[in-house]
Amino acid sequence: MKILITGANGMLAKSVKKRLEKGNELICTDVADLDITNEEAVSKFVAEAKPDYIINCAAYTAVDKAETAGEIVEKINAEGPENLAKAAKENNSVLVHISTDYVFGGELDVERDYKEDDPKAPVTAYGITKLHGEEQIKKNTDKYYIFRTAWLYGDGNNFVRTMLKLGETKDEISVVNDQHGSPTYAEDLANIIAEAIEKKIPYGIYHATNQGYTTWYDFTKAIFEYTGIICQVNPVTTEKYIEMMKITQAKRPKNSQLSKEKLLATRNYCAKMGRCIKKIFKTRRENVKK
Repeated sequence: MKILITGANGMLAKSVKKRLEKGNELICTDVADLDITNEEAVSKFVAEAKPDYIINCAAYTAVDKAETAGEIVEKINAEGPENLAKAAKENNSVLVHISTDYVFGGELDVERDYKEDDPKAPVTAYGITKLHGEEQIKKNTDKYYIFRTAWLYGDGNNFVRTMLKLGETKDEISVVNDQHGSPTYAEDLANIIAEAIEKKIPYGIYHATNQGYTTWYDFTKAIFEYTGIICQVNPVTTEKYIEMMKITQAKRPKNSQLSKEKLLATRNYCAKMGRCIKKIFKTRRENVKK
């Protein structure tokens, strides 16, 4: 297969490339190679490359900065996917797009998880623009996969690496305990994407995170347990954390729990959270230095 990967220098894209490089022809681009917000450039590039699949890993993901960044967030997160969807349809390509739990309001009772068709109510610029991207894809092509994910970590800057560094340098830290979700290893998400393509599961929207639900507080304790770090972890509410740190931030979902029932029904791959932590952070010092 010939596969175009946009946003190729990002954390997820690195895992996608690793998973798909064997037996496929990959065309990897970042903004210097292809500006997805430029409709003409996208149309021309896709027409010349003629990929079987377009995997869009490009996105504006700085949630706090997005609140004041202006139109660039909409351009990257909504107009970019729209341009790719149009080009995919023109060239009979399949578009694979990564979305987020932030398209929901995040206020669902934590005894429940979000299904794909649950009402959308994003409350941040990031969530609103990502929802717009989903809508543009559905409007402009029928051959697409949209994978909503959350709490992603892997080879790059992410929550796990931040906690490891803090744990190595501090005796005590405070972590929020009122936000609930599924820590998701980038290599597992890449595998879900690859298997969806390889098995040709039905087109549509899927929730794609690792199995199990936890809080940032409990996740941090698990990280330290698996890596042998000795550091006191104190639970705090989101409001208390913001007050303690004297910061301003976009609203975080209290509930980022995404149901995987639809994905699992395809007999796709979804690993358990604990195994993933062990696999990537088995030797903490090597990973902290990366």
